[in-house]
Amino acid sequence: MRERLGLHLYSLTVQMILSYIGLVLLTAVALGIPAIWLIRNQIEEQAWARLDQGSRATAALFAGWRGKVDDLAALTSQRPTLQTLLAAEDQSALLDYLQILRADTELDLLLVCHEDQLIAQEGTAVPSNICQTYLTAGYYNLAQQNDKSAIWLLSGHNIIHESELLGQVIAGVALDQTFLQNMQAQTGLEHSLFPNGHSVVGDLSAGRIDSAKFVQNGRSYYAAPIPLTPAGAAPPFNLADRAALDVTDIVATERSLMGILIGGIGLITLVGSALGLVLARRIGRPLAQLADAADVISQGELAQPITVRSGIRQVSQVAQALEQARSELQQTIHELRQAKAWTDHLLDSIVEGIVTLDDNGRITFFSPGAERITGWKQSEAIGRSLDDICLIANSDEPFSRRLPAPGKRQKVTVQLTRRQATLAITGAHLTLPTAGHSGPALVLRDVTEGEVMHRLLGEFLANITHEFRTPLTALAVSAELLLEQAPELHPDELHELLTSLHLGILGLQTLIDNLLESARLEAGRFDIRPQPSDLGEMIAEATRIMQPLQGKYGHQLLVELPGTIPIVQADARRVVQVLVNLLSNAIKYSPDGSEIGLAITAVPDRDDTAVPHWIKISIADRGPGVPADFQAQAFQPFAHPQAVENSVRHGVGLGLSVVKAIVEAHGGQVGLDDRHGGGSIFWFTLPIMSDE
Repeated sequence: MRERLGLHLYSLTVQMILSYIGLVLLTAVALGIPAIWLIRNQIEEQAWARLDQGSRATAALFAGWRGKVDDLAALTSQRPTLQTLLAAEDQSALLDYLQILRADTELDLLLVCHEDQLIAQEGTAVPSNICQTYLTAGYYNLAQQNDKSAIWLLSGHNIIHESELLGQVIAGVALDQTFLQNMQAQTGLEHSLFPNGHSVVGDLSAGRIDSAKFVQNGRSYYAAPIPLTPAGAAPPFNLADRAALDVTDIVATERSLMGILIGGIGLITLVGSALGLVLARRIGRPLAQLADAADVISQGELAQPITVRSGIRQVSQVAQALEQARSELQQTIHELRQAKAWTDHLLDSIVEGIVTLDDNGRITFFSPGAERITGWKQSEAIGRSLDDICLIANSDEPFSRRLPAPGKRQKVTVQLTRRQATLAITGAHLTLPTAGHSGPALVLRDVTEGEVMHRLLGEFLANITHEFRTPLTALAVSAELLLEQAPELHPDELHELLTSLHLGILGLQTLIDNLLESARLEAGRFDIRPQPSDLGEMIAEATRIMQPLQGKYGHQLLVELPGTIPIVQADARRVVQVLVNLLSNAIKYSPDGSEIGLAITAVPDRDDTAVPHWIKISIADRGPGVPADFQAQAFQPFAHPQAVENSVRHGVGLGLSVVKAIVEAHGGQVGLDDRHGGGSIFWFTLPIMSDE
């Protein structure tokens, strides 16, 4: 029967019931003695704290008023309309303007002086000599004959227009009974002003300003002085505000409570206190341990087991349940973290961008791939419309109108933050397990590079077809003439035909070499075999190969060689190929009959040693030059500078890329500069053979 009712000896219910009965009997005594002292001090501290808080608020309000009046005076002095009216000496308009200005503020006084004379005033009447002494921001007593209390907060500023002093503006607020009543409404305290230690404004004038407590009209007050004169200033007089808190009701309540509590003190107080202490230790210690364990779990620390030993059965059951929950939660979190880490890694590894939208077309998910494609951060994109992220290039049409249907694919060229891109968009519907409905989802793939390569491939095929067809046609015509008319041709004509055949074969050979080198580069099978080589012989070989093409267009090749041509560590065949490519471009793009320069210079080493380690070979032409915005990509495959409109003498765009690959394989550098007087200078460097 006792077990069914939960009245086990060690049950928390039985112990709490017994403790409650004892505490009900002993509560008054247990709290009586300390409560008397605590309540008394608490009431006192609250009253003084309230007074202190109100005093700080009062000081802040006065400081705010002082700054506000000073700011209003300064702003008024800087108003162009006021300066214009004052310069025009239009007093009627000036009075109207001052009335408008004061109506927009809380000022009681606004006046204008000129040469210490009052010329315009709006607000409460003040002494006529105010213009002579009240330009400094501060508190003043403007009492006249029958007025013993006329405390003002004034501030004056000069009116200067184009470095000319036109007069002064004085703004003020009267610190009268109305002002103090407004202060009381804001601070909850009653106020009295004490200029030079004597009360002139306010209802509470009893006692000295430094009195902490005083009684007036049968009511008790706590008071605190608030100096209003700033430290270091020298106003006409010292002004202070006495803030007073009415504590009559508080004192009466304190006495009443003390009387009630004193009547409840007795012997039972000591017994109840001891019983409460024993019960608190018995119940509180295991509960505190459980609270600490729960706090640790709430902070995510699940590794430490919960071990709470208690003689209370219910506490032990709670501890066991909490430990089981901790273990299960730890396992679940571990599994969730593994699943999340795998999902995050998967999403981060996917090149495509995944975007989900709500019913209003706003982004609800933005994968790392979408960040890389669009340049937008996930935190910036979530919640925004997809039309804000992707703008259709060269069109005002919203991006959302180009979205494909589920299962369909659409290509769209968009303007992103820093570039244009072609996106392949695949539509889908995503059903969320918790939402109960499907929403649109998009898979974005950046196919810009593929589109560019597709376009470049088309241009490449067109160019290479042209480059093969033109020389082959010329070769076929020359060969046909030789077959049909060789016996009848003059030796000069025969030489011209053979030269044409030779040039065509040379051009095709250069083109095929560049194609083969580009294929090797693409396949990763490009290599060089550097060895000590004579640079002069390589230059002679290249000029010999290009002599027929040079002669065809009437170019003059000017070669500048140093006294001693160094031996270079290079692959001679590859270097000749570089020279042939550069000389071929110079001949193709230079005007017929122009000069082409080939120069060799030593390159100073970085360590400033006397012996250079590199040699620089430069080829200068008088062609149209390379545009500045194209120079950075001139050595890329398939690049074609548009320097000369309607130009037909160009290749497939592989020669300079092959040059760059060969030079860099030797450890050298390649580049181009603008030539003085027109044209370009293409140069590259090779390592000099060391004597060591």
